[in-house]
Amino acid sequence: MDPERAHQIARERGPIPIVYWVVRVILQPLGMAWFRLRRIGAGHIPAEGPVLLAANHRSFCDPFMIGMCLRRPLHFVAKVELFDKRWQAWLLLALGAFPVRRGESDEEAIETARIILERGGAVGIFPEGTRVRPGPLGQPKRGVGLLALGTGAPVVPVAIMGTEHIRRGWLIRPRRVTVRCGRALTYPRPLDREPRYGLAQEIANRVWSSVALQWEYLGGLAPIRRAVVVGAGSWGTAVAALLARSGASVQLGCRTAEQAHELTTLRTNLAYLPGVNLPDGISVTTVDRLDWSDADVACLAVPSQALPAALDALAPSIPPGLSVLVLSKGLVAPGGTAPSTLVAKRLGARSVACLGGPAHALEAVERGASLTVASPDRTLAALIASAFRKGGVTCEKSADLVGIELAGVAKNAAALAAGAALAEGPNAAGAAAGRVYAECHALAKARGGSAESFAGPAGAGDLVATVLAPHSRNRRAGELLGQGTGPDEIHALLGQVPEALAAVPVLAQALDDAGVPSPAVHELAALAEGRIGAEQWLAATRRMPSRSRAA
Repeated sequence: MDPERAHQIARERGPIPIVYWVVRVILQPLGMAWFRLRRIGAGHIPAEGPVLLAANHRSFCDPFMIGMCLRRPLHFVAKVELFDKRWQAWLLLALGAFPVRRGESDEEAIETARIILERGGAVGIFPEGTRVRPGPLGQPKRGVGLLALGTGAPVVPVAIMGTEHIRRGWLIRPRRVTVRCGRALTYPRPLDREPRYGLAQEIANRVWSSVALQWEYLGGLAPIRRAVVVGAGSWGTAVAALLARSGASVQLGCRTAEQAHELTTLRTNLAYLPGVNLPDGISVTTVDRLDWSDADVACLAVPSQALPAALDALAPSIPPGLSVLVLSKGLVAPGGTAPSTLVAKRLGARSVACLGGPAHALEAVERGASLTVASPDRTLAALIASAFRKGGVTCEKSADLVGIELAGVAKNAAALAAGAALAEGPNAAGAAAGRVYAECHALAKARGGSAESFAGPAGAGDLVATVLAPHSRNRRAGELLGQGTGPDEIHALLGQVPEALAAVPVLAQALDDAGVPSPAVHELAALAEGRIGAEQWLAATRRMPSRSRAA
């Protein structure tokens, strides 16, 4: 059915009473028994007159669960694709649905909801705009604010829990569902009757705060409110700033008291992230004085080679079960263990995640970034991704912890190779980087990683960003190696740790242990350790076959 026609029917006719009540009389007792539905606070919904029910959205059956809290028909939005089939569109309209285009500002749907409210109807709306699962609540769109201000209708905040576990394919499973309704909220209509978008978003945020209260009362996952970041280098400081922007209270742990005093006094990290003011939500201290008692997540921004010692020192302090976000890029000697694997071994059973790029620290804070958080724990990945999105960056989720972590190793090693070969021109730099990157991808495949992780933003995207970044430590370290600078001098010249210098020799050993042929990485490791010079390395790269030919 044409969406315009569907909107016209919803505005002029609404549900077909006999169809609506027959379906409800049949389905409601079944739903109450099958889902053991608990309705808390249903008395807060007005028995008559206009009312807007704003709820979180986890499942296709959420409108029906809300509808069973009312003693009158509920009009609700359904994705426009469901109205393509005529018989399905007829049934949805008969039950009170009207179409909405998800992921965009649908003025037609807003207008239909407004007309229904103006004639005294009840409308259910999902401010998140689409289903959000798992993890904490998503972010509200301004539509609920536009309707509240444009009609003056009371808004009832609603939280639904349990519906995300109902459906598996076509199977509808018996799971306990709880719906909790808060007290109705009312907002005065603007005198000009045309609410501004900024004001509408503010009202939407206030409504959503009330929905969040109901959600957390039911035991729903709360957002990250308290975070601990260990390591005040460029990336640790940047992550602390992003989390603070999301509304979290962040403790930033420094290695020395001198650094902690400087950051506390100046409120900027001159050595690692100059020009970025620390948000008020960040408190700075030394690592040994961190308060772990109320932390929601621990972020470890420690170089991979220093990670074992850091974990030995932190293990007695970190509470059991506290989730950990690993920000280290590299592999841990001697066996090439991934940082997340080492964290899980040293700190015991807990949820662990890692963060992929492209995300140059300064640009991430000033202009945003495209991050990927990876964890086999989907709830933890969703929780961290939500926090970073609130902080102003794009953040995707992945279950491929192995692939995302090794993609970070690969991009640093490939950037080092590109920098070292750059004196020979961009073709040589690209060939050297490509060979190293291909061998790292083969290691990830051997360890169970996904090819998508290397092809996506956290892999190829992060490599491009690292090579192009004006202040890229790893590319610059490669350039210095290519100019004949000894590896021992590079750290002092750069003022920061280029992870690839320490990671590449460990990577070479990991490739050997996995049985992956890796001439490009081994030659690069010899250069990084000072066992061969720049000219010898460049000569080796010229005669080195590609991985596909070598295979």
